Amino acid sequence: MAITSEATTAWKGSLLEGSGTVEFTSSQIGTFPIDWKARSEGSDSTTTPEELIAAAHASCFSMALSHALSDNGTPPESVRTSASVTFVPGTGITGSHLNVQASVPDLSAEQFQQIADSAKTGCPVSQALAGIEITLEASLA
Repeated sequence: MAITSEATTAWKGSLLEGSGTVEFTSSQIGTFPIDWKARSEGSDSTTTPEELIAAAHASCFSMALSHALSDNGTPPESVRTSASVTFVPGTGITGSHLNVQASVPDLSAEQFQQIADSAKTGCPVSQALAGIEITLEASLA
């Protein structure tokens, strides 16, 4: 069964002076401000498309890794993933860096790295981001 998720953006004004909001329509978890200044200069109070992609990538990869570890017979006790998505004005999105730390009993660091690399490739969001470089740092807790 296919699931479709939705978000809605309302924007007013030009790119440089305008602003808007992005609403998580499907989950109804909230509405968040967006603007060009935050996207091109950074902000700690306004989200960006790249932050939204980072959230999607970190959560998808964590699920893919958890599944791969369980299939290996070594289910994780915990998985914590951060994703850093880079945007260069005038160029676009240039990469996503995944940094994962997991607690997995009875698994060597080498085995963990191999499984994490496979999960990175198999993650549906990684596949959707195939046009950019995706890097991975993986370590056991």
